[in-house]
Amino acid sequence: MTARELISHGAALFEQAGLGFHHGTDNALDEAALLVLHALGIGYDQPDSVLDRPVSPADRQRVEALLERRVATRKPAAYLTGEAWFAGLPFHVDERVLVPRSPLAELIEAAFAPWADPARVGAVLDLCTGSGCIGIACAYAFPGAQVVLSDVSGDALDVARRNIALHKLDARVEAVASDVFSGLAHRQFDIIVSNPPYVPHDELAALDPEFGHEPALGLAAGADGLDIVLRILRDAARHLHPGGILVVEVGHTEQALVELFPGLPFVWLEFERGGEGVFLLEREQLVAHQTQLDAAAGRLAPDLQE
Repeated sequence: MTARELISHGAALFEQAGLGFHHGTDNALDEAALLVLHALGIGYDQPDSVLDRPVSPADRQRVEALLERRVATRKPAAYLTGEAWFAGLPFHVDERVLVPRSPLAELIEAAFAPWADPARVGAVLDLCTGSGCIGIACAYAFPGAQVVLSDVSGDALDVARRNIALHKLDARVEAVASDVFSGLAHRQFDIIVSNPPYVPHDELAALDPEFGHEPALGLAAGADGLDIVLRILRDAARHLHPGGILVVEVGHTEQALVELFPGLPFVWLEFERGGEGVFLLEREQLVAHQTQLDAAAGRLAPDLQE
């Protein structure tokens, strides 16, 4: 068999098993291709003709074992390969962090244009960083900026530090333990960007089994999915320089947020490569609505008030 035939075989296997595709690919063929190319050591930059070369029996056995493992475990492909790509960059991932898949990659590649001037961005915060992919991609987009990756999970920070080392960015990127802003003292930034947990508790159990391999801490966010977002909105202005911006992905909880804050001038970003539920607010807009933001955060349970 050739690599191309193995990819087709894997896609048919995945479709028959009814797998879910939400973690970097959105269909059986792409998922199978990712795993086959990984098992055979074929890079994405190699010519298509490589796919039509015969595969040795040993290589075929290795490929089929990986394909069967995907079906048997329902683990996303990134956890099986230990690698995911975000904004054109490779990252180590494992089950301590979510698999990178945010539409924010497109915004970062454009250096947040037209809302940010790269020459004036000196400090960026990636809040709820997970693997660190968003913040590290920002370090490439803004080569003159210092970047902080923050997360409440020590396991996630271990992965983020591994990725900082992978990209040789130790001089400009640091990982900080922080429950939202609690560990950041009075530090301020030009850009705060976040892909926080935003899945309502009752929806978590209904997700495809693939999501069950991701840390629940990175997904669940209260009854309506807004627990973390409300804390971010409440405190973001205090951690932004004048003229700074806040960019947050909230996914399908967008409508609930708009209904809660009908007067807040959210800019809902559009993406050419797909994706939705990402808002942008300027520091001055947050300041103007601070009383409303404080009141909304007051509905949180006592242990989430800080």
